[in-house]
Amino acid sequence: MFIGVATAHAAEAGISVKLSPYVLGYIGSFPITSTLLTVWLTMALLIILGFLVKRHLKAVPGKLQAAMELLIGGVYDYVRDTLESDALAKKYFPILMTIFIFLLAMNWTGLLPGVTSVGLFEGQGAEKHLVPFFYPPATDLNIAIAFALVAMAVIEIAGILALGGLKYGAKFINFSSPMNFIVGIIELISELGRVISFSFRLFGNIFAGKTLLTVALFFAPLFLPVPILVYEVFVGFIQAGVFAFLTLIFIKLAVTPAHH
Repeated sequence: MFIGVATAHAAEAGISVKLSPYVLGYIGSFPITSTLLTVWLTMALLIILGFLVKRHLKAVPGKLQAAMELLIGGVYDYVRDTLESDALAKKYFPILMTIFIFLLAMNWTGLLPGVTSVGLFEGQGAEKHLVPFFYPPATDLNIAIAFALVAMAVIEIAGILALGGLKYGAKFINFSSPMNFIVGIIELISELGRVISFSFRLFGNIFAGKTLLTVALFFAPLFLPVPILVYEVFVGFIQAGVFAFLTLIFIKLAVTPAHH
């Protein structure tokens, strides 16, 4: 085992697509994967960026600060208009923006130079392979499911806080009539199915993009990866936006009484 960069060896080995995450080691029985390490790197970068931005905030904003304030203000207005409540917007806007920024940073961190190509070589001969230190996080279904569970927890808590536990539960378990009972069960199944749709949408798009880049690097390493990389930057932004937008819409549905 030694540290190396996947270059000529990767070309000789051919295209390799791996669904399961790369395991770098263990803390007790807890596996430390390349995707988890990338999530931690993203968190560290965002914390550092947050401190730097805070230190450079001015009472009289410059052009960049004014543009960012205008953008964030526009997003806040959209959230407030969607939820039809300034109180709800103040409560859930920080969560929605955190989801968007974290997912965006995570997706873009996975595109940085060195990610997937620097790591430890393991095995001997034909079985020799690279275990990268960093790997695009959303290509790990565990990470995608974790984000989906966080989003669903926010949605369910929002509904309970807005309507109360009994009234919110009546959306799904309703004995007032056979039809309402059937509709409630369908709603409950749909609610649980959101975890699958959230996670697989994110996982599928990012994993497909990573696979496409791998194929492009194998067949045309000098020219083809550049436009695909630009496209993946756009996809990373769209996926983060879609995830946050769907969370907002589901929060709106959760806080709306059943008869509406």
